[in-house]
Amino acid sequence: MSNDQPIRERGSWQQMSAAERADLLERGRDKIFDPQLRAGVLEIIEDVRRNGDAGLIRAMEKFDRISLTPDRIRVSPEEFAAARKKISPELLTAIRDLLDHLRAFNEQLTRHGDWSFESEPGLMVGEKVTPIASAGLFVPSGKGSYPSVMAQLGAPAVVAGVPQIAVVVPPIPGGDGEVDPAVLVVADELGIHDVFRANGPAGIAALAFGTETVPRVRKVCGPGSPPVTCAQIEVQRYGTVSVMLLGPSESLILADDSADPYLLAADLLNEAEHGADSTSVFVTDSRALLDAVQTEVAKQLLDLPEQRAEYARSALGRNGGAVLTATIDEAAEVANAFAPEHMQVAVRDEQHVLDLLVDAGEILLGQNTTVSMANFIIGCPAALPTSGYAKVSSGVTADAFRKRTAVAKSTREALARMSDTVIAFTRHEGFPAHEFAVTRRLDR
Repeated sequence: MSNDQPIRERGSWQQMSAAERADLLERGRDKIFDPQLRAGVLEIIEDVRRNGDAGLIRAMEKFDRISLTPDRIRVSPEEFAAARKKISPELLTAIRDLLDHLRAFNEQLTRHGDWSFESEPGLMVGEKVTPIASAGLFVPSGKGSYPSVMAQLGAPAVVAGVPQIAVVVPPIPGGDGEVDPAVLVVADELGIHDVFRANGPAGIAALAFGTETVPRVRKVCGPGSPPVTCAQIEVQRYGTVSVMLLGPSESLILADDSADPYLLAADLLNEAEHGADSTSVFVTDSRALLDAVQTEVAKQLLDLPEQRAEYARSALGRNGGAVLTATIDEAAEVANAFAPEHMQVAVRDEQHVLDLLVDAGEILLGQNTTVSMANFIIGCPAALPTSGYAKVSSGVTADAFRKRTAVAKSTREALARMSDTVIAFTRHEGFPAHEFAVTRRLDR
């Protein structure tokens, strides 16, 4: 790949070998499940599980070079009060705008609550929908600070009605334990005040097991580095549920020759600038469009700070790249195989392509719908499954913080009608007590 071609060209999808396809599709997964990484993460988790606050403080000293006393793990009311004075009026307005959209989206989901119907005469079946008892939110910090992530995780949990919400936030790098005031303002706007200073895997472990300061929760979620993601996988062995997987950021853009290459380049760089472990993919059936996008990306990289430009080169080069397809239908096949976190579609026939797409965390239609809009304003979830998990899971919405309990009620007449079916199964599967539970009622 030459310097004037910042996007790695992986060639034609039809001609790519199984190994070449796997190299693209299995991005990042090996890092998350790397045995050496897992061993290191387990050591941190075990320290926090056994030693609570002391384990958290040790991890902070080792990985963040920040010394804390136990009384400083929890963010104080004074820090919440001071936070509002440290952000601009413009940012406060933006925070409230994002929260308004997130609430509106998630409130639509919660309108579909308890339900029931009579599936046959005398038999009522349905579900009771309730919030989970507690949730722990991990808001990353490191390459940047992300009040938008606090909003994307916190608003759905609040709308869902979770009674206990705890947040862990790594301190600002190079500081004395300070937490980004914008993150605290978002939490305050949502009414969340159990916020704790903690770094990656140790913070996840604190939420999963509880410490002297951090409360134990039943579900943990939040995007992060491979160690953070690995930690969320590991703590599930102890009974804490996680959302699979919210790893390093990734995006895929599917376009035909009707798309504007200038805007495509801007959108490819949108997610590519996140970090060296991000992945940005471009899929098209047009050789001419790919050439034009290569030129535009090379130009627009010059407008980025060097660190962000280097991240983007990695995301578009080593990790991601471009795939040429014979048709737009085949491009949709590639997109489904990749199952991206963020996906943008820039084609003539949006509905046709949308009908073909089944595996993506989010689908943004047209070149006026950017990933940055999805991150900061639209209200759709932006905490989304990565590493191909969009094939089996969804983004973080109010539904991630609610559970469904089946409810049924039968009359004696309905019981009599269904008894033959129950008895047929009990005799085949060898459960006489199951059969007696029915026949003894009917015999009385």
